[in-house]
This record gives sequence, structure tokens and C-alpha cells, in this order.
Amino acid sequence: MHSRLVRDGVELSYRSLGDGPEAVVLVHGWMVSGAVYDDLVEAFAEVPSGRYKLVIPDLRGTGRSSKPEGGYTLAAFVDDVLAVADAAGVHSFAVVGHSMGGQIALGLAAKAPERVRGALLLCPVPPSGMGLPDQARALFRGSGQNQHAQGTILDMACKELSEPARARLLEDAGTIPASCIAEVFDAWTAGDFVDQLGGIRAPTLVVGTEDPFLPPELLRREIVARVPKADLAYLEGAGHYVQVERPRETAAVLRAFLAGLGG
Repeated sequence: MHSRLVRDGVELSYRSLGDGPEAVVLVHGWMVSGAVYDDLVEAFAEVPSGRYKLVIPDLRGTGRSSKPEGGYTLAAFVDDVLAVADAAGVHSFAVVGHSMGGQIALGLAAKAPERVRGALLLCPVPPSGMGLPDQARALFRGSGQNQHAQGTILDMACKELSEPARARLLEDAGTIPASCIAEVFDAWTAGDFVDQLGGIRAPTLVVGTEDPFLPPELLRREIVARVPKADLAYLEGAGHYVQVERPRETAAVLRAFLAGLGG
């Protein structure tokens, strides 16, 4: 069931699953909504457990949240996620961040260290941002409401994406306004929070794959080397959407990470 709150005049939608004492907030990235975690949530729930409460926001501009004309910054997303956590009755939580959601997760850990118990980053974009060749930049930035362009991006980024999963991602992407796609692209490629990484206290696990845009050596240099309690794990074979391409293995990584944080 989707719940809603209003922050800064924007209606934000989120889902809460489970009622366990340990909260996990799952933050999605660019060109998708919180639905990108559906396969992971299903795999995570295959082992019965009353231990966790999962909170899954749709960031502004995506999913069932409002789609304002502007205001799409990484800092605004951090504040949106904190507002969602408050509305869900969650004070202390582990955060999972995929792609741009990894930048947001690190921003959360830097801004609210007393709240973030740990951060699991799936193929995260570094807080330093990400440069792209001019042709790729034009493709990405101008892909809003263009299924062919968005399909091209998925095909470039993924290694093991099934056709049904690809179709679901494209359907989700098609609900996001072109103006949001462009402005959010500008936000994650520029980056933020770099000067705050050294103060992050939360244990952090960066999951790398065969993602052609975010290879493990880049993640190690730009994130692991800059965050005090960070480490790197590697899932061979998968591409950028690791939680969609390999949901059961990603769920196993998540369970092991949460177990390592303790109660």
C-alpha cells in the first residue's frame, strides 16, 4: 500500500512493507521509481522474517509522487527521504541506494549520521559525479519520454536483463516527465557531498558488477577510498541494474550486510 506526505509543496509517495524493529530504506536512482526494487523485495521476502521494515520511496518526479517543474537536486532528494522516514515512523535505519540512489544514501549518512546505521550501495554513482562522452550525454539527457532512447540506455548498462524486466523498467521510465529526466541527469552527473565523505561513520558496502559505466576500480577510487568504513564487494556477470538482473544474489548480499550491522 502506498502512503503519502507533503514536503515543500511536493507530494511524496512511499511504501512500507513489514513491521519488524529494524528499518531499511531503499532509494532508487534516475529514470526509474521505487518499483525498481520489486524483484529484490520479493527475493528478500523468500526467507520468512519478522525482523525488518522496508520503506521504499518514489522520489519526486517519479512513480506515484508529484512531478513538479523543477527542484530536482541531490540535496532535495536527501531531505525528501528523511521526510519519508519520519512519516513512516523510522528514526534509525539502514539505507540501500542504487545508482544515483547511492549518492543520496551517502548524503543521508553524512547529513544524519545518528540515523543511518549502514549503507549498502548498488552500482552507485560516485558523489564526485560522472563524466560521459558528448554523444552519450546527449542520449541520456534527452531520453525523457523516448522509449527507444531509454531502451538503448538499458541495453548499454545491463548484462543480464530479461525482456519482461526490461519492459517493466521502460514502462516505469515512461511515466517520468522529460524535464525531470534532464534536470536529474544534470544533478547526478555533477555530484555533491564529496567534501562530507570523510565524516561518514556508517559501515558502507559498495557492490560493483560488470557495469560498463561504473567499474569496480572507479568505485574503489571514488567511494571506498574516501569513506572511512567502506568496503567493496563484486558480483560477476551482472550489469548496472544488479537488483533486477540478480535479485536473489543481491538479496543475499543485503541480508548478510544487515546481519553484520547487528540489532
